[in-house]
This record gives sequence, C-alpha cells and structure tokens, in this order.
Amino acid sequence: MKRLLSILSAFSLLLLGSTASLAEQVESGDPAPDFELIDQDGQLHSIEDYRGKWVALYFYPKDDTPGCTTEACEFRDNIFAFKNLDCQILGVSLDDAESHKEFSEKHGLPFPLLADTEGTTADAYGVKKRMLGFAYAKRQTFLIDPEGNIARHYADVDPDTHSQELLADLETLQNH
Repeated sequence: MKRLLSILSAFSLLLLGSTASLAEQVESGDPAPDFELIDQDGQLHSIEDYRGKWVALYFYPKDDTPGCTTEACEFRDNIFAFKNLDCQILGVSLDDAESHKEFSEKHGLPFPLLADTEGTTADAYGVKKRMLGFAYAKRQTFLIDPEGNIARHYADVDPDTHSQELLADLETLQNH
C-alpha cells in the first residue's frame, strides 16, 4: 500500500508539475543577477544598463490579467514619483514582446516590460514557478540599488498598494 501511494504521488507530481521555485531566491544584500531581455519595442535591456540608478524589477504572472493590470497601472500612475527618486521601473513576465506591446499600449504603460520567454531571468531571481505543466513568474519585486545589489526583496506583493510601499522604502533608503 505504501508503495502504491509513493508511485501515485510521484506520478501526480510528474503530471501536474512542481509548484516550487526552480532556483534559489536572491535576497537583500545579494548582487542582482544580470540578464539580457527585450522589451515590448524590441529594445535589449541588461541590469548593467541601469548601474548608477535605482531599479524596481517587478515580476508578474501574466499580461492583462486583473492583478497584473492593477499593479502595472499603479506603477504607471506613480511614474513621476519614481522618476523623481531616480528609479527605473522594469516589469518582467514570461509573456513575449508582442503580448507586452499589446498590454503596454492598452494601458499606456510608460516603462519597459521585459520578455523572459525562456524563464531564465525569473529562474535566476528564484521566482519561476510551475503549475499544471505551465511556467510563470511569481508576483515579486526586487529593489536594486545603484551599485547593482538587492536593497529589498518583496515576496508578498499587494498589487493595489505595492507602488506606494516601494516609494516609501525608496525615500527611506535614499535618506540614510
């Protein structure tokens, strides 16, 4: 009986896929893993491009879904506050550049949405998940300082209030 349960458990994991992250999560103080990803306009971005600036690298599951739209529009609505704090917003999901372009144009998003179609960047940051055989990025944000290190990791994000939380933390970090 135990053997049958073990076989059934193993089979269900193979069938459904693991919901665990595929890599270790980076945390505050760690160097931000570099990447090369294209945005909705086909422009290539690397974390090194933003050396000397603050970066809010936010991962989200899927373009044009309710929570992801709310979060993106909150960043859009606060874009000038982020610019005043010299912080670049970068959104990342496993959607392709075409999907990002449609999402960005539909909602007037004034920041790059990076296409991590292979999931390598999400994996490097420890936010790639699998469920029912599909991969996606967990909704998490990494605030990266001008030296390229993770200043804050936000593992539990509320799309309605996250941009305000980031702005408050940015102001605190920059005043110390």
